[in-house]
Amino acid sequence: MTIRVSAGDDENVSIRPAERADLLAVTHIENASFTQPWPYDAFERFLDEPGFLIAEHEGDVAGYVVADVSRNFGRRLGHVKDIAVHPERRGIGVGSALLTRILAVLTAQGARTVKLEVRRSNDGAKRLYRRFGFEPLRRVPGYYEDGEDALVMIRKLE
Repeated sequence: MTIRVSAGDDENVSIRPAERADLLAVTHIENASFTQPWPYDAFERFLDEPGFLIAEHEGDVAGYVVADVSRNFGRRLGHVKDIAVHPERRGIGVGSALLTRILAVLTAQGARTVKLEVRRSNDGAKRLYRRFGFEPLRRVPGYYEDGEDALVMIRKLE
């Protein structure tokens, strides 16, 4: 099912489940976005999962999110594992549209809380996550291969 949402600057973004045909575009965005990108087969494992969503803008894959729900001390915890927007499509609301939809998906799957990790230096992403109600929980020293710390952020769902 494709859902159309209004993104910033009156742009329209469509959010839909990921398909095999999207994987090359997803991998391209991943490589352009991160110094430690996920490999193609990591995304392949999430195909057909409700938490692997694609954002389309003007007919192209503009971004994606990968998330799932697991049990943590008897409670269902959502985890946003990976989210990225094509560098040329940043700033128009694609990331916000993806987060809005994935939070709804995780809520529907019974998650009570959602967590994510973000590079300590990624101020833009941290601002976006704070706008969505994520709060810093803890710092994880040396989380990334280059030694940078991660900030674990968490948000309660209704």
